[in-house]
Amino acid sequence: MSIQSKTEHSLNDLIAISRDGKDFYEEAAAKVGDAELATLFRRIAGVKTDIVSSLSSVVTAAGGTPEQHGTMVGSMQQFYGKVRATLGDTKYGYVAELEESEDRLLKAFDQTIADQDTPAAAREAALRLLPEVRACHDVMRNRKHAMKSAA
Repeated sequence: MSIQSKTEHSLNDLIAISRDGKDFYEEAAAKVGDAELATLFRRIAGVKTDIVSSLSSVVTAAGGTPEQHGTMVGSMQQFYGKVRATLGDTKYGYVAELEESEDRLLKAFDQTIADQDTPAAAREAALRLLPEVRACHDVMRNRKHAMKSAA
């Protein structure tokens, strides 16, 4: 597999998972019914948009084609989140499912960085974006724990 193909493969997974998160955050912001959470969700959706754009630029620079869609797992998680929010505490339901999507993205970034076959350009891009990914993860994890403790 060429460096271009490896870079494209490594980063397109991250692009697809980030796109899943962006879409889910945008939907949750529109439906959560809480101004503070909606603002937070829109802000994090913006971070995901920036991640998709940044990683897409690296894939394009390597001669590849950036992923244009999310993943099946992300679609299923988004559907489950909607059902959970409909049947229970809407705010907590969205926060809990969005925190799960943050776990998934952080794990994917960690795996890409740790994989010895990841090309240098892909690893550098992932390392550069990792602090933002981790910060979003931590915000949602802390929000979830705070809501759970308050219940």
